[in-house]
Amino acid sequence: MAHRLPHRRANHLRPLWPLDAGEGRMNWRSHGTWRGAVRAWLALIDLRGGRLKEFHLRHPQQVRRVVFVCLGNICRSAYAQRVAERLRMPCASIGLATTTGAASPDTAQRAAQRCGEDLRSHRATDIKDFEVLPGDLFLAMEVHHARALQHRLIGRSDIQIALLGLWCKPPMPHLHDPYTLSDAYFDQCFMRVRQAVHGLHRTLSRSVP
Repeated sequence: MAHRLPHRRANHLRPLWPLDAGEGRMNWRSHGTWRGAVRAWLALIDLRGGRLKEFHLRHPQQVRRVVFVCLGNICRSAYAQRVAERLRMPCASIGLATTTGAASPDTAQRAAQRCGEDLRSHRATDIKDFEVLPGDLFLAMEVHHARALQHRLIGRSDIQIALLGLWCKPPMPHLHDPYTLSDAYFDQCFMRVRQAVHGLHRTLSRSVP
């Protein structure tokens, strides 16, 4: 005879999905695309299962500079850098596959402007053109970005790698790329990035002797 899953267990599993608050269904629009929603869900499963422990910040007192990382360094990491600069954090931003000197697209510039930041002067930096320093904390927007950083920076025991979205409330280990997507999703993404950078700032401020 088939056994029904206990109701309380079903409720326990439900938060793994990126849900639309109060509606009980998966809200893919809040993650830009269906692919973004699925990646967010899979990253949450990995987080809940303890498979992302290596991307938690372990030694905040050792951080000398924060380095925000995404693919192109023209949207997410560029905006994160602007927020961090406003908080007077030593910071930089880079892309894993970009053209050094590339400007942020108009959509990203307008989204940043709606948040009170200015990306007009931002220019991308590819990781191959970036000087890694002791005490750098690399903050990835996606799990596969963090793993790519691990591969590129193998053997560097003087740096740390973490997922920026772990400072969101609730934690969001996958912050999907808004590039080419709607203004509404740009606003959602930048709101999460801003929240995470502020949370990171509080964490690092508490670690100062």
